[in-house]
Amino acid sequence: MRKLTYYIACSLDGFIGDPGGDGTAMMRLLDEEFLDFLKTEYPETIPTHGRRAMGIDDLPNKRFDTVIQGRGSYDLALDEGITSPYAHLREYVASSTLKESPDPSVEIIADDLAGKVRELKAEDSGFDIYLCGGSQVAGELRDEIDELVIKTYPLVYGAGMPMFGSGFAISEFALESVRTFGNGALVRTYSRKR
Repeated sequence: MRKLTYYIACSLDGFIGDPGGDGTAMMRLLDEEFLDFLKTEYPETIPTHGRRAMGIDDLPNKRFDTVIQGRGSYDLALDEGITSPYAHLREYVASSTLKESPDPSVEIIADDLAGKVRELKAEDSGFDIYLCGGSQVAGELRDEIDELVIKTYPLVYGAGMPMFGSGFAISEFALESVRTFGNGALVRTYSRKR
């Protein structure tokens, strides 16, 4: 069974962006050491246009072959004129308002998101599924998430978009690893306790 991994950047106080969802304040902490880590360990999580700009478009996928994101996350790419932000992966966008995909390689999931994720997890593949956001989609899929990879940056937002936009329910995860970086960032990996 494939895993659904919520791979996300957040502040020290658990926000993935400001109240409007903008997380660009974290981008300034992507120094050479951290980018080397991303290129080595999670190259497929770098959007295609970023991979091209960095000259790493030919790096093979290491962990994921599929990406799921919400409409808000997808809109960040659309606002830049990018209709297929993860062209090196199978792309799904969860949206009840986007009626038609602007790109033939991006499939819209309009309903039963959890059912579609269970279907994807049951596929025979050596790669897992990357949940890149956003908050509402992560909240809706909380019971389906098997692994958390949390890139925590040394910033405090005070308020903003939480990692999980959903009602209260306790889910327990076990810490698997912690990696520290010179810029103060941490990458923590957790597996779900079942």
